[in-house]
Amino acid sequence: MRPSTSLRLAGRLLPLALLAPPALAHNGYPDTTSLTIRRDHPEDLLLGATFGAIVSHDRGKSWSWLCPEALSYGGWRPETYLWQPEGTLLAVTGSDLIVSKDQGCTWSKHPFFTPPRARDKVLWPIGLASPASNPARLWVTTGRSGTTNGLYRSDDNGETFTLTSLSSDTDVYPSVKVAPSDPTRLYVSASTPDGLRIHRSDDEGLTWTTYAHPFADLPTNSRPYDLFVLRVADHDPDRLWARVTSTDSAGIWTYILESRDGGRTFRSIIHPSGQAHDGLDEPFINMEVSADGDTAWAATQTRLFRVRAGETRATMLALPDGNACAERHDGTLYVCGASRLHDWALATTSDDGDSYTPLFNLPDMKPPACPAGTPGHDICRSRWPQFAPTIEADPTLPSELPPDAGVPDAGPSEPPDAGGPDSPEPTPPAPTPPPKKGCAATDGAPLLLLAPLVLGLSRRFRRTHLEPTP
Repeated sequence: MRPSTSLRLAGRLLPLALLAPPALAHNGYPDTTSLTIRRDHPEDLLLGATFGAIVSHDRGKSWSWLCPEALSYGGWRPETYLWQPEGTLLAVTGSDLIVSKDQGCTWSKHPFFTPPRARDKVLWPIGLASPASNPARLWVTTGRSGTTNGLYRSDDNGETFTLTSLSSDTDVYPSVKVAPSDPTRLYVSASTPDGLRIHRSDDEGLTWTTYAHPFADLPTNSRPYDLFVLRVADHDPDRLWARVTSTDSAGIWTYILESRDGGRTFRSIIHPSGQAHDGLDEPFINMEVSADGDTAWAATQTRLFRVRAGETRATMLALPDGNACAERHDGTLYVCGASRLHDWALATTSDDGDSYTPLFNLPDMKPPACPAGTPGHDICRSRWPQFAPTIEADPTLPSELPPDAGVPDAGPSEPPDAGGPDSPEPTPPAPTPPPKKGCAATDGAPLLLLAPLVLGLSRRFRRTHLEPTP
């Protein structure tokens, strides 16, 4: 982005803050945060973002906006989405399981986890997984203190859920993963009053083996306080990756860990400076691994790191800069970037991140493409003229769309869920909060959120064009 463009964008954002448009997270910047591709339908893509979501139905050639109000996710935005072959979209937010049956135009909170009139029975879904070999099977973990948490199972694509044998009145369960090569193998992480645990099942949740983890590979003075299973290898159910966040006298660190023995032991693998006890000092976004498991990428709030088998030091890639995420699909690695800094918000790479082919840039985003009568149309189109200038997109709304525009193969719509007087406040579960991609979405103080953007752009302008080159 040219300096004049950056300063012009800053000038547009500041007065718009007074109008209180949808709040931006991630230090106030409009950024992409995750990529989800519909199973068996690679033409359908959804980009999670700090300002709602962005949808494409033509393999990324065109993208339209979904505003956060239409997604009904409240104060905790989804970290990742699950897009089923028949079209259902699901996401866990840390306070709700949200579902869309019409390609994202209408969302509702699942009544099993958020009953409209039963506050004492509300659960907080955190983890979500589904085996590719059986998409109708869903696994959801919960983490609300003061209630019974556990692993819930659905065999009908989320219509109904039942609690499995893994449950507790004291523990919370932040994550669940299914081994791609063996759908009977499940991994669930747990935070307990006695420490962090990995639960492993070899029979689809009927019985469990539990491993307590003091994480001896971490610095001796560190205090790990959460644990999330991130990935299971494509072809080896005993190989998995996790992350743990830890505090010490120097600050807060994220460690990326690998296990090759089914969760019994872990070792730290991402070392930016080459030291064995070195972790990531920025908020963690996500990680991805190659098909053979020998290359791993870890995305932080601003950068992407890569480590290959045999390397003791992770490489910080030149790009992306300012925002990052990584997702591998059918042999292609997709990477989130920062449009404000290098003119793409999503790109692909064929050389593990050494170079990129841009796929999408925020200013190219189109207005909401949902049909009239859905929240994705009725709510989001009214907000587009205010929102579009923040990403330098065209704020002009096109003429009214036909009833089925932008929603191919859409199923029946559901009425929007506006919550109810007994609905819980969307606060993070305790003691383990849901993982956040950078910063959680917030509804407060738009001026404070935008201040870092204005300051950051002016600093970049000074550093690039006003300061002497050494």
